[in-house]
Amino acid sequence: MSFVSIGFLVLLFVTVFVYYEIPHQYQWACLLVASYVFYFFSGPVYAIFLIASTVVTYSSGLLIGRVNSGTGNPKYKKLIVALSLLFNIGILVAFKYADFLRKTYSHLLALFGFSVATEAVHLILPVGISFYTFQSLSYTIDVYRGDVEPEAHLGKYALFVSFFPTLISGPIQKSKDFLKKIDEDHPFDYIGVKKGVLRMLWGYFEKMVVADRLAILVNTVYENPAKYHGLESVLASLFYTFQIYSDFSGYSNIAIGAAEMMGFHLAENFNCPYFAKSIQEFWRRWHISLSTWFRDYLYFPLGGSRCSKFRRCLNVLIVFTVCGFWHGVSLTFLFWGLLHGIY
Repeated sequence: MSFVSIGFLVLLFVTVFVYYEIPHQYQWACLLVASYVFYFFSGPVYAIFLIASTVVTYSSGLLIGRVNSGTGNPKYKKLIVALSLLFNIGILVAFKYADFLRKTYSHLLALFGFSVATEAVHLILPVGISFYTFQSLSYTIDVYRGDVEPEAHLGKYALFVSFFPTLISGPIQKSKDFLKKIDEDHPFDYIGVKKGVLRMLWGYFEKMVVADRLAILVNTVYENPAKYHGLESVLASLFYTFQIYSDFSGYSNIAIGAAEMMGFHLAENFNCPYFAKSIQEFWRRWHISLSTWFRDYLYFPLGGSRCSKFRRCLNVLIVFTVCGFWHGVSLTFLFWGLLHGIY
């Protein structure tokens, strides 16, 4: 189910109506049902993996929490977190990167004179898997570090993983912020709902009026580059920068607005990134929830900047290489990530 579909708007407004008509203690259940309805319409088969990720990380959180509280065996703590991370990363790699790994394997063998016939892997990427996987990973790591207490309520944790406004394209939520919001009282707030609707309208303008219209011009040139030269190609590239920003920012604004209608105030995901004066500042303004995730869960664990200059540079390159592959499965995105890391 797409944000730019009538089905999504019907689901959203029915959910908002029911949400404010029922007692506070059942509001989480309303949102959980709506989130799974949203996901089943997007791809019912792949809901299995969403449920599996939820159950595995919920269970691992409880087990790690027992160790942290002194009632579990400490020697199993690292094993539990490792298995949880491997399970979630394994699902993501299997669906998103399997065919790329197959092609890379074949090309490497060809370099040494070996020819191996491998069948193409045709897997449809489950909706939102890149986002809910990262949320699940961050929860497991936060519990392991002792930054958050494990969530005892399976339903509320499932809502954190599957919250439908953020499921498709973020912003990526942190468990310590979102789980608290679930327990807060959310009475009907006309001003909040109005702000949410206006934010969504701005998002739809960015997506449908700006991004989708620019896409027509960009695709015309990019699909037949030999036909266009000079100024036309330059303009297409310039338009593409605004297209990709408006598309992504539009989705984020729709998500933030939809959540606002239900009393959830999500963090901003974009802050005028094209006004940045450096690549470093750009990444503090572009897809903020993702860059923050990589900083907290990859860059800092690698040592961050508290190490030698060589190691610090290596850490940055590793982070941006992974970031590139997260955005897309091709060597183009690999070099895109490395280029940003070098800058």
